[in-house]
Amino acid sequence: MKPPFTPLSRRSFLGQASCAAVSSLPVLSTLLNLRVAGNLAAATAPATGEYRALVCVFLSGGNDSFNMLVPREQSAYNTYAAARADLAIARADLLSINPLGGLSEFGVHPAMPGIQTLFENSKAAFIANVGTLIERVQNRTEVNQNLRRLPLGLYSHSDQIEQWQTSVPHSRSGVGWAGRMADLLTSLNDNPTVPMNISIDGSNIFQTGHDVAEYSVNPDGAVALSRYDPDFLPGDYRAPFSSGVDSQLALTYSNLLQQTLNTRKRAAIDAYSLYADATAPALPAGVTFPNTHLGNRLAQVARTIQGRAMIGAKRQTFFVNWGGWDHHDEVLNTQGAMLPQVSQAIAAFHAATVAMGVENNVTLFTGSDFGRTLTSNSRGSDHAWGGNQLVVGGAVQGRRIYGQYPSLLVNPDSGTEVNPLDTGRGRLIPTTSVDEYFAELALWLGVSRTDLPYVLPNIGNFLNLSGNDSPLGFLA
Repeated sequence: MKPPFTPLSRRSFLGQASCAAVSSLPVLSTLLNLRVAGNLAAATAPATGEYRALVCVFLSGGNDSFNMLVPREQSAYNTYAAARADLAIARADLLSINPLGGLSEFGVHPAMPGIQTLFENSKAAFIANVGTLIERVQNRTEVNQNLRRLPLGLYSHSDQIEQWQTSVPHSRSGVGWAGRMADLLTSLNDNPTVPMNISIDGSNIFQTGHDVAEYSVNPDGAVALSRYDPDFLPGDYRAPFSSGVDSQLALTYSNLLQQTLNTRKRAAIDAYSLYADATAPALPAGVTFPNTHLGNRLAQVARTIQGRAMIGAKRQTFFVNWGGWDHHDEVLNTQGAMLPQVSQAIAAFHAATVAMGVENNVTLFTGSDFGRTLTSNSRGSDHAWGGNQLVVGGAVQGRRIYGQYPSLLVNPDSGTEVNPLDTGRGRLIPTTSVDEYFAELALWLGVSRTDLPYVLPNIGNFLNLSGNDSPLGFLA
């Protein structure tokens, strides 16, 4: 016969919980958590009223980004056109941009006028030829002869997506670099009810930390627990139902799993209620978003940022994912249909941050599995390595191309090597590591320089942590 339920005293519950934790928690996680606790104690709170947010737009599948950012100077364009063959965009069709810093002429894809305008107005910048690295790799000889440590599963979607989201290319991990940032920074927020990391596209590794996880919503808002949310009940039943749920979730159970489940249910209900109220108000007059996959998601991010005071947020990250970029065929046609959505949605989002007065407090950045081959496989391109990414925001030192835009010469299958970065078919070795890219973002959000190795374990291979130099310099 099942014994009757008996609530535990606080002392006996804590005793059982502690034993369960000690028996199941890996020593490494314990040490990491102790380090986090120490860092939190030393964290510097932001200035009164200061708010900062990072917005990751991840283009899953591997965006062919050497058609997103193209050299226009005639000889460099000729090299591009020779490498790309039937994938090349006509020089006259490129939207001209004029980078500062003495760089040659460049152009963006003709479907991205919004990005052209942001760049020319110094609100956007490109990061050139960035990709996953454990240590710097100089040429294809080092790759072919295994003279350098290389990321696991190069050219593999699953491995490279994971590595972009974890910044741990030397091993497989379920903890992301935004999650590790939240481990350090979440205590800066005034209210823990709605987590620091918010995903518009479900669970992800990027925002999963040792102590935190993402709060998942959809483009229409918070996702309710329909069995427990009173909003799903007729009005006459809401008050007694809510009272009954509250009383059940307030009980302390002898079964630790049951208690944990109830705690999570209560937290989910509280987060839903607060998030729904905070994101309910309309955006400022004149702010509109395109009714597209990316437009609807960035509109929800904007509503969340607008409700930051009610949520109690001083630091946030957002994750937006859009798949379908694995263009093994019809690159020109498919990018011509998809890149306009990227340009329009990001331009609308930046305009929203201006209207809300947080232009300098929000930085949007893109990521993707990898770049793609410069050579054509007959109207399509295949998996490669380094690629170009975009950053947008008022804090961005814009109208610049950061890192090293590589030569687009393609080595012949045999004979003289004309481009040391080409490992074959225009698969370019990255000249900027994702660690450098992410370190710039992490420092801007508030991670201290001494804590960067916790967030980005390999950053010491690319940045002198005892110095004062910026990783790349694209954020003020």
